[in-house]
Amino acid sequence: MRVVILAGGLGTRLAEETETRPKPMVEIGGRPILWHILRHYAAFGHDEFVVALGYRGEVVKRWFLERMSLSGSMTIDLDAHTVERHDGATEGWLVHLLDTGQDTNTGGRIRRCAPHLAGEPFLLTYGDGVSDVDLDEVLAFHRRCGRLATVTAVRPPARFGGLLFDGDLVSEFTEKPQIGEGWINGGFFVLEPAVLDLIEGDHTNFEHDVLAPLAKDGQLAAYRHEGFWQCMDTLRDKQYLESLWEAGSPPWTVQR
Repeated sequence: MRVVILAGGLGTRLAEETETRPKPMVEIGGRPILWHILRHYAAFGHDEFVVALGYRGEVVKRWFLERMSLSGSMTIDLDAHTVERHDGATEGWLVHLLDTGQDTNTGGRIRRCAPHLAGEPFLLTYGDGVSDVDLDEVLAFHRRCGRLATVTAVRPPARFGGLLFDGDLVSEFTEKPQIGEGWINGGFFVLEPAVLDLIEGDHTNFEHDVLAPLAKDGQLAAYRHEGFWQCMDTLRDKQYLESLWEAGSPPWTVQR
């Protein structure tokens, strides 16, 4: 299935990193978080991507062009002005990089991707969050439910350490990556093509103008994911993800 990645937002809460590049290009372990997201989908066999660009979209294009042209070894003949590439193997993905407008809202960006979706169901996520969610299970769940859309529900990440009490004393201090209460929209959607008909234009907000009415009509299913999920909204989030990468075997890296 084709995968749409929303990668056009300003990333204002991560201004330390996004003044010169869009948030999906902020690096974790020396590679953009966008690369980590695409790699996760590709691990489940979904390797055709439609990336909806907006703010600083040229940075995303440049990265893919340079990765394609500069990976591996090469021989450069300065006299003949030729370049011979030797072992420049890349991931084998098919990536459509679409300019969807500087000020286009999330729904509008999705609608602008429609010509590349062939009228078929498609996957969708945001360009700033990683997870170990099993995409095969999400897709199977969507098909069982038979609704127009499925969203992956996740536990909100803990911003602060947790305190457990024994009377007036603290019995345990915890720094948990997830808390046990409540559910939020974690992205990792499965959408039927009819959802595109609900998007009026560039001004349409996907969450408020599409998902909310779908929920009201009983057409939005929720796959509950209890495992790892983390967005990258702030510098603290980036530092946390970087620490997981540096520790080795980051939880969003799926081995299949």
